[in-house]
Amino acid sequence: MKKHNEEILSLNEAAKFLSASKSFMYKMTSQKIIPHYIPGGKRIFFKKSDLEDWLLKNRIPPSSEFETNTECYLSNPLKTKSND
Repeated sequence: MKKHNEEILSLNEAAKFLSASKSFMYKMTSQKIIPHYIPGGKRIFFKKSDLEDWLLKNRIPPSSEFETNTECYLSNPLKTKSND
């Protein structure tokens, strides 16, 4: 079902979208780990964009990116030195 150009997913659709089991989805909603909606207090629904945001919120950078960031930081001449 669509509303305001936002795709609304049922529990089954959300589980399929995340490649997860229904029991995983129930666990995540009961622990309030994953954003969800319960209109009328029974059926659980999800906004697809909420699920996408949730999936992407804990990005683990590749080690090459970490090394590049470390090199940039260490070579930055604007670093402030502590006054001894």
